[in-house]
Parts: sequence; structure tokens; C-alpha cells
Amino acid sequence: MRVVLWGFCLIGLLLAAPLGLQAARYWYAESEGNWYSADRSSMGFLPAITPESDAIVRIYAARTVRWRSIFAVHSWIVVKEKGGTSYERFDKVGWGGEPIRRNGYVPDGRWFGHDPEVVFAADGAEAERLIPQIKRAIAGYAYRNAGDYQVWPGPNSNTFVASVMAAVPEIQATLPPVAIGKDFPANGKWVGLTGSRTGVYATLGGYVGITLGWVEGIELNLFGGVIGLDIRNPGIKLPGIGRIGV
Repeated sequence: MRVVLWGFCLIGLLLAAPLGLQAARYWYAESEGNWYSADRSSMGFLPAITPESDAIVRIYAARTVRWRSIFAVHSWIVVKEKGGTSYERFDKVGWGGEPIRRNGYVPDGRWFGHDPEVVFAADGAEAERLIPQIKRAIAGYAYRNAGDYQVWPGPNSNTFVASVMAAVPEIQATLPPVAIGKDFPANGKWVGLTGSRTGVYATLGGYVGITLGWVEGIELNLFGGVIGLDIRNPGIKLPGIGRIGV
């Protein structure tokens, strides 16, 4: 009994301490800022387009807007066909009338002042193979209609991106542990294979769940807060903070 009690105390500490640190950082650095006018300019990640330029696929994630940045990131998808003249960016957001926002924002732009990280990158022939599958997955996304968006536990922007990644398992990547909504079962299955097909998951509607996979690692999801271990690239996963490791 004492071991169980200590286990619950440890889990509580692992949930509360990282979120407390993130909350302190937010209130110190950002709470007074005007989020709506925050910088959304390009990070300069993407190469200039030329007539001969290769196909490109990128998945980005950046801290989300206002106090929600304590807990979560927003993710999106960018593609460019071989010889294409522009990048295409796809987001699912909770405002506006367009269900899935296409080219609503700068492809590699900051998200309301927050720098994005690259979750996945593919170029050349690999990107050419992936782009048709990605576009089919976007077109077939189950929660693409106006009014489908739900901040927590999903379906939200991260549910959208995670669903596309799951429909294209060749991507072999996973969203950050702070991508709240990634574990919402958009396919309607509460038990199944992970998006990478390298493991299994079980979830109670996205509220709580567990994931075991080579790509995804070991993750315990408790109401959106993820505690876990990255196996493939050794590291730990903590609520609010995200991944720390190699």
C-alpha cells in the first residue's frame, strides 16, 4: 500500500512540477504581451523556390497562443511539389469559417511569437512519395468540418496533424509530448497500433491513455499531461516542458 501511495505521489510531482515551471516562465516573460500582434514572420527554414527545386515535406510545432502555451504546442504541415511554385501550409484551427486552413499563415512562420521546431522533414524523392498520401489524408480527415474543433482533449490542431501522420506511417515520426490532442482517437478506436505502426496504444477517449512504441516511446497520458521515456533517441518526456534528451 505504501509503495502505491509513493507511486501516486511521484506521478503527481512529475505532473505538477514541470507545469509549475512553465507557468512561472509564462507569467514572467509573456503575460503582458499583445498576443494578437505577436511576430508571425518566417524563420527562414525553407529554401527559396526555383523551377528545379525538389519536393519538400515539413511538419512543424510551436507553442500555442497565450496561457495555453504553458501546456501545449500547435502543429501544422507544409508541402511543396517537385517544380512547384509555392509552399502549401495546412492547419486546423478553432476560429474562422474555413475547416482546414490552407495557406492562412507563413509556411515556416513563428506562431504568435513562438519559434517552431521541425518535427519531420523530407526532401526530394522521399517527399515526392509522401505528398500524394499526405494530401489524401488531409482531404479525408474525419473532423474537417466547421464546429468540429475542440481544444481538449481533441479533436484539435494536433489531432489533425497526428491523424495525417498516422495515415502515412512512412513518416516514422511523432509529435512532441506537449502536443495535446495528438492522442485523441480520431479513428474511433480506443485500442490499436500507433501511427508509426511500431507499437500499440490504449486510450479512454483521449483523456487518459498509454502508448508503447519504438518511434513514440513510452507515454502515460493523464488528462493531456504526458510523462514518458523516449527509447529511440534517449530522453524523458514531461508535461508542459516536453522532451529532454538526445
